[in-house]
Amino acid sequence: MQQKRVLIMGAAGRDFHNFNTVYRKDRSTVVVAFTATQIPNIDGRKYPAALAGRLYPRGIPIYDEADLPKLIRKLHVDEVVFSYSDVSFPYVMEKASLVMACGATFSMLGAEQTMIASKVPVVAVVAVRTGSGKSQTSRRVCQFLRSQGKRVVAIRHPMPYGDLVKQKVQRYASIEDLKRHKCTVEEMEEYEPHIVEGTIIYAGVDYEAILHQAEKEADVIVWDGGNNDTSFYKPDLTITVVDPHRPGHERSYYPGATNVRLADVIVVNKVDSATREGIEAVLQNVRDMNDHAVIVEAASPIAVDDASVIKGKRVLVIEDGPTLTHGEMQYGAGVIAARSFGAAELVDPRPYAVRSIAATFKKYPKTGTLLPAMGYGPAQMKDLEATIRQTPCDAVVIGTPIDLRRVITIEKPCTRVTYSLQETTRPDIAALLKPVLKKAGSRKTR
Repeated sequence: MQQKRVLIMGAAGRDFHNFNTVYRKDRSTVVVAFTATQIPNIDGRKYPAALAGRLYPRGIPIYDEADLPKLIRKLHVDEVVFSYSDVSFPYVMEKASLVMACGATFSMLGAEQTMIASKVPVVAVVAVRTGSGKSQTSRRVCQFLRSQGKRVVAIRHPMPYGDLVKQKVQRYASIEDLKRHKCTVEEMEEYEPHIVEGTIIYAGVDYEAILHQAEKEADVIVWDGGNNDTSFYKPDLTITVVDPHRPGHERSYYPGATNVRLADVIVVNKVDSATREGIEAVLQNVRDMNDHAVIVEAASPIAVDDASVIKGKRVLVIEDGPTLTHGEMQYGAGVIAARSFGAAELVDPRPYAVRSIAATFKKYPKTGTLLPAMGYGPAQMKDLEATIRQTPCDAVVIGTPIDLRRVITIEKPCTRVTYSLQETTRPDIAALLKPVLKKAGSRKTR
C-alpha cells in the first residue's frame, strides 16, 4: 500500500500533539516534515527520533512555513494538516488556498480526534482568543477545587522551545523548577501564577505521557489551554472564555468558534471594563452559536502594589506579549491600570526599541503605546531590558502575569498589576463545578 505523504503546519505545540496522537503509529501515512511559524528558533530543527517513535528513526525535519510551496513540491506532499491556533477564518482559508494551488489536500483534525481520555475528571478551560482571561479562570477553578479538599493538577498547553527530548514531560511545583527547566518569560507567565497559589502544573511535548504522570497525584485535572486551542484531553466540563473587548471574534477565529460550540459554560469576562455594546454583542453571538451552555458574566478587577508610582507620572506600560501579538490586543491590564490610577501619559517605547523588540513592533504594527513582554530566550530578554532602560519615562507599569523584576533588571520605579476573576452573575463557577466534585469522589488532599 502506498503511504500518504503528510506535512504538518504548526508552531511547536498543537502540531506535535496531532502527530503524537494521530500519525506516530500510523503506517498508512508518513509525515515528511513540520513547518513552523510564530515562534522563533524552531525552524531548522528536528522533531527528534526519541519522541517520533519507531517509524521515524531519523526524526522529522522542521522547516520555515515561508518555504511551504517549495516543500510541497520537493517532498511530494499529498496532504497538509493545519495544526496551530488563534488565527482568523480568512487566514485559515488563505493557507488552504495556497496549499490547494500547490497540488496538495488541505485538512484540519477534528477536536475529539486528538483528545486523550483521562482516568480522573478533567475540567477544560479554553478561550476564543489569546488574552481573554483564560488563565485567571483556570486559577479560579483550581482555587475552588482545592478549597473542597481535592488534589488539583493543572496541565498547560505546550510551549517547548528548548530541547524537546528533555521537555517531554515537565513538572512544576516551585519557582526553582522554573529555573531548573530554563523557562522563557512566556512559559513563566503561564506556570508561575499556578505555582504561587499551590497548584502543581505540568507541560511538555508528549501529552499522553504527561497525563499518565499527572493522574498519579490528581483528583481533578484542569486543562489550562493556550492561545485559543481546543483541549488535548476529553473533558467532563468545558469552560470557554470570551472577550467583549473583541466582539465578533468568537464567531470568526479558529478554533475559538469551535470552543464556543463545545462549551458547557461560557464566561463573558472583563464586564467591568468593556462597553455594554460589546458585552451585548458577545452575549447575542454565543447564544446564537450555543443554546445549551450556561453563561456566566465576570469582572476582571485590577489592583496595583503601589498606585503612587502611577499617579501623575509619565509611565511605560509592559503587557503580556502573546496577548498583544497573537491576540491582536492594543492594550491589556497594564494600560487599564495606568489610566485608572491617574497616569499623566503613556510613553511610546517604539522609537527606543532594540533588535528583537524592534522586530516585534515591525511584525505587529498595530501594537499600541505599550511594550510587549517578549522573552522567548536570553537574547530577547536582554533586548526587553535594554528597551525599558532607553525609554524616557518616570515609571514602569508591569502588566504581565509574572513580576518581571524577578527575571530582568528594571532600574526605574515600577509597580505591578494583578487581576483575578470575579463572577457577577449566578450560577457561578463553584456551583457549576459540583458535578465534577461528585465524580472526583471523596478523596481528600494529603
